Amino acid sequence: MAERRVRPTIHDVARRAGVSATTVSHTFSGKGVVAAGTREHVREVARAMGYRPDAVARGLRNNRLGVIALVLRPLETLDSFLPEGVDYFLRFAGQAALAAMELGYGLMLVSDPTQDSSPAAALACDGFLITEPVQNDPLVAMLTEERMPFLTVGRDPENAGYDSWIDTGTTPMTLQVLDHLRGSGARRIALVTGTDRNSWNIDAEAAYRSWTAQREQDPLVVHQPETAGLAGGSAAYRELFSATSFPDAVYCLTGRHAAGLLTALTEGGLRVPHDVQLIAGSDSEHTRSATPPITAIDLGPELLARVAVTRLANHLDAVDRPIPTGDLQGRLIVRGSTR
Repeated sequence: MAERRVRPTIHDVARRAGVSATTVSHTFSGKGVVAAGTREHVREVARAMGYRPDAVARGLRNNRLGVIALVLRPLETLDSFLPEGVDYFLRFAGQAALAAMELGYGLMLVSDPTQDSSPAAALACDGFLITEPVQNDPLVAMLTEERMPFLTVGRDPENAGYDSWIDTGTTPMTLQVLDHLRGSGARRIALVTGTDRNSWNIDAEAAYRSWTAQREQDPLVVHQPETAGLAGGSAAYRELFSATSFPDAVYCLTGRHAAGLLTALTEGGLRVPHDVQLIAGSDSEHTRSATPPITAIDLGPELLARVAVTRLANHLDAVDRPIPTGDLQGRLIVRGSTR
């Protein structure tokens, strides 16, 4: 049997760094006065030793703070926590905050606490909500190891060891979009996904490939980074429409990719929806204000947030409050970009 790994303590870090245990404590808690150089030295030593301020987590498990932490994982890969034209995360966070207050909690929006840049206060909570975790998500792994309560909206695609996640219905939602396009006359449908390795991108592509295989159609899949925004849509246009045979419909998972693609199609002399139909997998200001307005999926972040907060709070409080009801797979809003 493998020996249990002995974790370094605050005193181990203090000895290695040549400082007092109080200095180590103040480095991670933000209390007291620690010189910037000393603070960075202590953090470097702690990282090298694999030390985390577990005392915080242990204390939180025994003393309730009435705080739920929210990590919006997709924003971690973007160049801004306020991406232009994207309102999904604002809607989710706002509704989650109100739902938490209704249940006696406060909501704290934090960056991934497994990252060095995250403040120590990110762990000062009773449980975590994580939206769209990535494959082998480091935060899911850490919280599982620390036995700290959490719930994810969407699942970690590579982690079968937990069941505390909400199915957002990506597969049926994708099939609904494809069936809608086919019903509108499309016969060569392309898919544009992001590059984040989360269940939204992975499940949508798997559903698309299965759908096209059943109809003996060659799949047309383009991957563009979420952070590319509108430029990602232009790049997708160059990939899909440079050949003599191009798609007559495109499903872009992000609204910014869809809006960028629409601009490129128009500049390339193709008419939407007459020549090419277009659907976005996430409604946004970009899709609503485009010309023509882009058919899109309203993912219903308000309902998702209420369900997620209620489920996590029920677990934290060991009660069985009613879970808000409704369709979590989103709603297709038909606009001028499809026939």
